[in-house]
Amino acid sequence: SCAHRLAMLGHAVTLLDRDTKLGGLNEYGIAAYKTVDDFAQREVEYILSIGGIEVRNGVTLGKDVTVTQLRDEYDSVFLGVGLGGINQLGVEGEDLPGVENAVEYIADLRQATDKGDLPVGRHVVVIGGGMTAIDVAVQSKRLGAEQVDIVYRRTFDQMGASDFEKNLAKTSGVSIHPLARPLKILGPAHASGVLFERTAPGEDGSISDTGETFTLEADVVFKAIGQQLRDGVLDDGSIRMQAGKIVVDEDQATSLAGVWAGGDCVVGGDDLTVTAVQHGKVAAIAIDHYLRSREEGYG
Repeated sequence: SCAHRLAMLGHAVTLLDRDTKLGGLNEYGIAAYKTVDDFAQREVEYILSIGGIEVRNGVTLGKDVTVTQLRDEYDSVFLGVGLGGINQLGVEGEDLPGVENAVEYIADLRQATDKGDLPVGRHVVVIGGGMTAIDVAVQSKRLGAEQVDIVYRRTFDQMGASDFEKNLAKTSGVSIHPLARPLKILGPAHASGVLFERTAPGEDGSISDTGETFTLEADVVFKAIGQQLRDGVLDDGSIRMQAGKIVVDEDQATSLAGVWAGGDCVVGGDDLTVTAVQHGKVAAIAIDHYLRSREEGYG
């Protein structure tokens, strides 16, 4: 991590986190069966054991503090805020009871002391094709759901999840339906199914509507069509953005002097923990050079 690297280089580091536990997605966002034996917290303890890192929990960027305030208070700033906002389906019935946010459900599951206390649908439909979609689908199946269907608007090969993850879903009893998009969540008072329209792939990777529809029964519908920066995190215009993500250079530096960023929140990320860790390492080395040049009178 960036904090780990900077502390090893001899800099005093303050780590701000909105959550009660450190670890980010490794603690809250990855299916419980993937990171067992409190893996994320053991990693956190190892990193903090080197010393020189002060932790302040319960601090939310954009709510309790702004990037500009942080830059004024600290010599340098690294943003690793991830993508906490959830993309919406934009269809009728999305607000019905039984329509859930996949990321929040996985977080609740990870923090539950008794996983048997969490509600599990009998017929679960997951809309999306990435790692989160696979995670919540497989987790639902392992918790006892009778039928779990993943529906993705593009082809099977275009799904964001890896081949390993897709095979894991299929061998876990999850059905995957490519080339279909949701038209409506069926009610009336609670989710009872999803109306889909079949799509057709184009040669350029696009999709088009076919007019052919079908319905899948569902008492729980999970939204897993991607994430975005939470509203209000970076809305002051101080940092250059592109398609809702932070623009950085090869050193992970943002357009705002003294501020670096990495992980899912930056342009060009691939939603992998190992990539976020690499971003932190690259940024930490760049920040170290920046701070040393200032101390020597060159910055």
